[in-house]
Amino acid sequence: MKLRITSFLFFWLLTAYAQNQVDIVIIGGGAGGTSAGIQAARMGTKVQVIETTPWLGGMLTSAGVSAIDGNHEMPSGIWGEFRQKLRNHYGGAKALATGWVSHTLFEPSVGNQILQEMADIPNLDIAFNAQYTDVKKEGEGWKVTYVQNGKTYTTHAKILIDATEIGELLPMVGADFRLGMDSKGDTGEKEAPETANSIVQDLTYVLILEDTGSARGRRGLVKKPKNYDPKNYECACKREDGEMFGGVSNCQQMLDYGKLPNNKYMMNWPNCGNDFYINWPELTSQQRKERLREAKQFTQGFVYYIQNELGFKNLRVAKEFPTKDNFPMIPYDREARRVKGKVFLTVDHVERPYDFTLYRTGVAVGDYPIDHHHDKNPDAPEIDFINIKVPSYNVPLGSLVPADLENFIVAEKNISVSNIVNGATRLQPVVLGIGQAAGALAATAIMENQQPSQVSIRQVQNALLKSKAYVMPFIDMQSNDSAFAKMQRMGATGILKGVGVPYKWANQTWFYPERIVSQYELKQGLLPYYPEIEKIHASGAGTTPKFVQQLVEKIKPDYPWGSVQNQWESWDFHQEYNENVELTRRSISILIDRTLNPFALEVDFVGQLISN
Repeated sequence: MKLRITSFLFFWLLTAYAQNQVDIVIIGGGAGGTSAGIQAARMGTKVQVIETTPWLGGMLTSAGVSAIDGNHEMPSGIWGEFRQKLRNHYGGAKALATGWVSHTLFEPSVGNQILQEMADIPNLDIAFNAQYTDVKKEGEGWKVTYVQNGKTYTTHAKILIDATEIGELLPMVGADFRLGMDSKGDTGEKEAPETANSIVQDLTYVLILEDTGSARGRRGLVKKPKNYDPKNYECACKREDGEMFGGVSNCQQMLDYGKLPNNKYMMNWPNCGNDFYINWPELTSQQRKERLREAKQFTQGFVYYIQNELGFKNLRVAKEFPTKDNFPMIPYDREARRVKGKVFLTVDHVERPYDFTLYRTGVAVGDYPIDHHHDKNPDAPEIDFINIKVPSYNVPLGSLVPADLENFIVAEKNISVSNIVNGATRLQPVVLGIGQAAGALAATAIMENQQPSQVSIRQVQNALLKSKAYVMPFIDMQSNDSAFAKMQRMGATGILKGVGVPYKWANQTWFYPERIVSQYELKQGLLPYYPEIEKIHASGAGTTPKFVQQLVEKIKPDYPWGSVQNQWESWDFHQEYNENVELTRRSISILIDRTLNPFALEVDFVGQLISN
């Protein structure tokens, strides 16, 4: 009997341990962490997400910032899936275009519901209301201890992903990181201040209001907070400065900025609104909590001003969140510690991508401009962020991988970018893409039994393309095009380059799929990969199948060119076969991808070809 009990106890302990043995553990179920978890689990790896709140989505939901900034024409991967589910829920795209700040606005509770449905898949375990207490290296892997409902649990995993809102794990695991504003000397950016500092962007405690259509009773009215000063909010209804906010001249227009479906309003208004500066990097945990309490009071003061000074008593605090005070569960942190990665993305890379090769390693895309909030800190150096003109861009894989720490990946606002570039990469669709890339990288590393720093960049990009994610920020192609992945791969090699256009608050890069490709353009694009074609004459005339055959036969003498003609129609060229027909960029992408497959040639983290 004693032997049986001992054996049963051993089996029970072994089973309990196995339940906490996963391939990948993700700390933080925000936009990046949720996306990473979904992608990695879909690829067949076992994943656990440890999240402090009962919701998924972080800034999208738990912080209440439910107005999407950017990527309207690039519904990449999980971001595109999430948006489509929102459209299905509310009844179409127009039903989401309720406020003028965005094309996609939604109730935070609905966003959480959709993300939880998306995350309800095999291989993905989510520990809600869980707080990690310890993170330790364990051989080549990691051991994470967390508390949930008063009980302590341990998870062992090979790969750890930091998806926290402010890069909490970086100092804990010994990863080198940057914090605050970089200097010109640090980044080479002409826009950066002369001297570095630890100043981070203002944060915001959002509050959701709803139009009750009545001004009766006290329910939903806020109390006047301590230290209330109406002067803090006096210019909220009139904004004459700034490209985006110029022309806001009345209070209803200010409120409509973040109008949500079902007559709700997201109060996330800069300058004379509820932005609030907290120097959290230099505060203790208790000091941060106290300052966050003050940030809540500042938002409460803004709502008191709206209800009492402006007279909108029909707008009452909505019961949107599962909290006693109806505030979101977390603040909206715009900035985090930023890991020192395999590569460092700066303004120069974003402004002039083709002057460098980082674009070849892209894994997430964005088109929002560089946007910083520093109005509430008078000590912040003046930087003319609004006039930094960048086209749409992609985020290189090396920004997610620490320079000198293995089996650790970042998946939020903590990627390796400059402080200035963070003003663009911090936005919701980009972070969803960063998370999806982190999940693809981690899953690939597990499946290949490699460390993330050893994984084929092209393999990760192909996994993302298979998931309908963009690796190049081309606005004029859709993921349902049968040639989408081929055109994306052609762009990521640089054989056919896009054209970037800085355009206000929706920057663009165009691929022009139907444009004819000249012989010279194609040859110049191929030369870095195939120098043996140097002596082939290329004119400014349009590229034809006959010219492509010349190139292919020089590179692959044994290639069965006759099969190209035989399969032309099945390859979906959208053009009749004729050896002298001039080919579009879409057709060239299909033909070169099929015959030469240049994407199979590996590149390193900076985008340089790896010699075989």
